[in-house]
Amino acid sequence: MVGARRSDSWGFPRWGGYAGSREATQVRLCDRHGCTDAGTCPAPKSPNNPDRWVFCQRHAAEYNQGWDYFAGLDAEEIAEREAAERQTHEGYHESAHYGWAMSGDGTRSRDELRALDLLGLGPDAEFDEVKKAWRSKAKEVHPDLRPGDEDAAKAFRALQLAYEVLRAGEERREWKG
Repeated sequence: MVGARRSDSWGFPRWGGYAGSREATQVRLCDRHGCTDAGTCPAPKSPNNPDRWVFCQRHAAEYNQGWDYFAGLDAEEIAEREAAERQTHEGYHESAHYGWAMSGDGTRSRDELRALDLLGLGPDAEFDEVKKAWRSKAKEVHPDLRPGDEDAAKAFRALQLAYEVLRAGEERREWKG
């Protein structure tokens, strides 16, 4: 046993980390001149170039401040890129209602659910029910029937807005349909 060495981490408890080493950890500093913070945010040096700057979070925000995702593209290329990204991410949007545990079947937005609540309807109400509820409530507070009543005018505007939100949502569902 001549030449055997005893290490610092023998027996139990191990005083060092299990997979640790004794070398110093390499920390890359921010590439911004004069900054001594750790660089944790890679940023491209130029489009379609694998080389990267490495900035601290503060300087990365400054670097990205004026960045335009669609710079240099014409309207047709912008539409193509947007359609391609929407196609790959549409499933996340459609399943978003599961995360919020909202009522209904998930086809209505949060604004539509608020509008249905204002009309006194449930989350699964058909659009015919929406029309009937809107007409009956709008007749009660219509400014022509209650001239000079500010509260009635305010309620009528809220009902109008709720109806417009629900109508737009119905048209969107029919269009996707």
